[in-house]
Amino acid sequence: MHKSDVLIIGTGVAGLSTAIHLAMRRPTCSISLVSKTNKEECNTRYAQGGIAAVWDLKEDDLNKHIADTLDAGDDLCDEKIVRMVIEEGPQRVKEMISWGTRFDKSPNQEYDLAREGGHSEHRILHYKDVTGAEIERALLDKVAQLPNVRILEHYFAIDLLTQHHMGYNITRVMDNIECYGCYLLNLQNLKVETHLARITVLATGGSGQIYKSTTNPTIATGDGMAMMYRAKGHVENMEFVQFHPTSLYSAGGENPCFLVSEAVRGFGGILRTRRGEEFMHKYDERLSLAPRDIVARAIDSEMKLSGDEYVYLDCRHLAKEEFIQHFPNIYNKCMSVGIDPMTSMIPVVPAQHYMCGGVRIDEFGRTSIRHLYACGECTSSGLHGANRLASNSLLEGAVFGQRVASHVSECIDQIMLNEQIPEWDTTGTNDPKEMVLITQSIKELKDIMSYYVGIVRSNVRLKRAMDRLHLLYTETEELYNTSTLSPQLCELRNLITNGYLVTRSAGMRRESRGLHYTTDYPAKHPFLEDTLL
Repeated sequence: MHKSDVLIIGTGVAGLSTAIHLAMRRPTCSISLVSKTNKEECNTRYAQGGIAAVWDLKEDDLNKHIADTLDAGDDLCDEKIVRMVIEEGPQRVKEMISWGTRFDKSPNQEYDLAREGGHSEHRILHYKDVTGAEIERALLDKVAQLPNVRILEHYFAIDLLTQHHMGYNITRVMDNIECYGCYLLNLQNLKVETHLARITVLATGGSGQIYKSTTNPTIATGDGMAMMYRAKGHVENMEFVQFHPTSLYSAGGENPCFLVSEAVRGFGGILRTRRGEEFMHKYDERLSLAPRDIVARAIDSEMKLSGDEYVYLDCRHLAKEEFIQHFPNIYNKCMSVGIDPMTSMIPVVPAQHYMCGGVRIDEFGRTSIRHLYACGECTSSGLHGANRLASNSLLEGAVFGQRVASHVSECIDQIMLNEQIPEWDTTGTNDPKEMVLITQSIKELKDIMSYYVGIVRSNVRLKRAMDRLHLLYTETEELYNTSTLSPQLCELRNLITNGYLVTRSAGMRRESRGLHYTTDYPAKHPFLEDTLL
């Protein structure tokens, strides 16, 4: 049994920001950060474009950024939260810079601000095309300077500890559920350890691996959202799954897909059909810089009309030296597969990219479970609504990380450890005899979600998905209850839960809005259905 004052699950921008701010506020507070692989591996690391913040007050202002966010969110954002994040965002970025984060500058030494889809002004701070990796590096360096923070690598979070583990019956309508920490699977020895904490924070990222094509790393299996749902906590708006319009097409398939940043279109890249014709004018007056939901559906429509497997992103007219300077990673990747972006168009297809729904939180990151907070992509904070504005994700993680730390530092002294939680019980379990059952079930899940719960949906497709997911769920729970734990089995269980939540939420929303488009309700906003689960 292990004990911490605060247990933070996840080492991306949200989890690291929480740990840094809390450690500096409360230097005697013991903080444990959990990573299920190496501490550097997280969704944050793969963010290319940048972080959105109002920086140039001569050309930009907070109200413009707020308006752009509300517009992208298709009337489902919480305006109070939007205003809060965008007003506090510049200060959080300044802190990142003070901790060593580098952003690109122009020759006059002012920050080189980019523009991306849905933004009315240039306000994206970036470091080449590896902004997330640079932020991750700087935050980890800062954490290493804080003696009261320890990082537990290669630990898999299995379940949140609540009254359920003490023998009490817990239901979703109860308002007094409490969190006491988490069961963690030590991946070095495959033993389950009990980690108690006065406060637990979920910062576990998204669940892109429920789809065949995703820009998310293989660890993005929705662990936090699945644990929250099993603990009878509230999740919401899971139907809003963002598909990035432009991942690099690969005939053989890649996991994860290689992302061709939105910033390339902000830099002047133009979408074209395989015949070389522009098409975005048919869908939105903002052309290739329309919000992601619009661009992804436009590409999906053009591919279905033509029967093509991809469209093109044309960068041939752009200045070569500037392109390579801004996008060295993208340029090198294209060249490695035989595509010179300066002479040939880049084949691209939409791929799952970001979850806009998740664990429901308030302005301080509090969840419906006491002593449990959450921040980052695993949450539904009200910032993104029905569709995330480009480069608002890193901003959200930084702002809510600070706000969680602020609230926790004020209330933690009133919370005691609960040491009555029993150790993990392995009675009646055996090593799984056929791992192929797990790998094949993951493949089936990805097929179900990609074919039936993708960019365009219908009631018939969603019904078929639910029927097949129920069968997978039943088989997997039987396997889980009789097998010793492995990370593959735990991930499968979480992926199925996330697939169910997305599919059920999509079925409950009988309208087309933002990232959720259904052929049964194609008109915009006929009526709204609550999708709180």
